Amino acid sequence: MTTLELKFELQQQCKDLINFRLERIQKIIVDIETSLKEESKSTSGDKHHTGRAMLQIERENAGNQLREIEKVLQQLNKVDVSTTSKVIRLGSLVKTNHANFFISISVGKLEVNNIFYLGVAPNAPIGLYLLGKKEREQFSFNGKVYKIEKVD
Repeated sequence: MTTLELKFELQQQCKDLINFRLERIQKIIVDIETSLKEESKSTSGDKHHTGRAMLQIERENAGNQLREIEKVLQQLNKVDVSTTSKVIRLGSLVKTNHANFFISISVGKLEVNNIFYLGVAPNAPIGLYLLGKKEREQFSFNGKVYKIEKVD
């Protein structure tokens, strides 16, 4: 598998994970809306108002989660995996002595051909250490010294 194919595969896995989260939140919002409509039909006084208020809070929280996921999806769509650079940037594939990183969005562990990669946002703590670095540079993070072995 070429580096370009690998980066496209990692990006697709990120998109699949984010789309799964997006669909899950959208379903939760639909379920809450349905419950709110059913709650509106109920007229049991204070219990009715409390139940409705709780559902509205849940809907607001789900709406906030939806907006956050949409922001992450926008960030992912900015990732250009069609080019390589020897300087770590958004879209870079980075191999260190401790882990492999895909600089894109924070999604955690990804796997391609039994090799693990960490999807890391450039503004995540370790992403900030990685950005702008080149092969053979090193940095300390959480008590470990990371040596950058390869950047694509």
